[in-house]
Amino acid sequence: MATALHSVTSPPRRFLPSLARFAISKPKSLHLPLLRRRGGGVVALVTTDDADVIPVQSTDSTDQQDGGVLSAMVAHMEEQMDEVQLQGAIIINEGGSTSTSASATQQLGLAGGGGLSTSGSGSSIEGGEEMGKMADRAINAAIVLAAGTFAVTKLLTIDHDYWHGWTIFEIVKYAPLHNWTAYEEALKTNPVLAKMMISGIVYSIGDWIAQCYEGKPLFDFDRTRMFRSGIVGFALHGSLSHYYYHFCEALFPYDDWWVVPVKVAFDQTAWSALWNSIYFLVLGLLRFESPVTTFTELRATFWPMLTAGWKLWPFAHLITYGVIPVEQRLLWVDCVELIWVTILSTLSNEKSEARNLDAPSSTSPKELN
Repeated sequence: MATALHSVTSPPRRFLPSLARFAISKPKSLHLPLLRRRGGGVVALVTTDDADVIPVQSTDSTDQQDGGVLSAMVAHMEEQMDEVQLQGAIIINEGGSTSTSASATQQLGLAGGGGLSTSGSGSSIEGGEEMGKMADRAINAAIVLAAGTFAVTKLLTIDHDYWHGWTIFEIVKYAPLHNWTAYEEALKTNPVLAKMMISGIVYSIGDWIAQCYEGKPLFDFDRTRMFRSGIVGFALHGSLSHYYYHFCEALFPYDDWWVVPVKVAFDQTAWSALWNSIYFLVLGLLRFESPVTTFTELRATFWPMLTAGWKLWPFAHLITYGVIPVEQRLLWVDCVELIWVTILSTLSNEKSEARNLDAPSSTSPKELN
């Protein structure tokens, strides 16, 4: 290697016997950096694949000295590569990351000249994630503030056509009564749509409360999850509950004292089992989960959901079926639903979210490569 070969046919003047034997003995999976010398100075690191090197015994004392020096350097570089591979394996096993640390890259001597630096990219990724979280919080805060402002404005301005000469006290005094009158008019005009809107709002707020109860900050909630719950409440709960309460009245058309506990028992067995299953299955479909997974989780949570309702609803339904008229029952039930949806949404989403969190950690190193 110290001098060029004089000709193809003539025997080589200088080979490095130690380096040649090392190149033949290395496995094919290892690409070893070798030193190429030109004019007596080291100018580059050359990565060689498995080379067919023929060991030749050299009698030149200079070659023997160069071979001994380079053999020592190759052995030192082999130790460094073993350490780098060990550190890379530790990083993959502990963090699930396929990137080699910056310190390991520097040990190879590649970080100084144009090698890849992973610490800078890691910090930029973290900065991007933090900016994304801040944007999500800003969007969530805007949604909550806009919805709250709209609701309060509609409730307080119910009599805006008659405000001429009114004081603030009179506006606040008559707003509840006139809002109730407007709600009764909506029930007469389009009862199903009115109940659907109320249920959609209640189920959205209930899921938001459930996420806060699970430990999320006030404006760090999952918008998609909240909207899914609201869609189920709007599209299914409001309409189905409207027809169910009328069906229940037709099924038990009596005014005796024993009718109320019978309606409560029927509600907490047949209707609760049906509605809990519908809610769970539809949420699974909206999450794009497979039917097999959804049915499996439903079987696992069906009985806990049903028995959890028995701790709340029997007492509330004594008022539902004993005091509240049939047209206003859903409004009373939706007020209690703010508590129940918190429980129902938590039971429905906890396994799905746990599975999503476990999915990245279960990825094998081969899949990452």
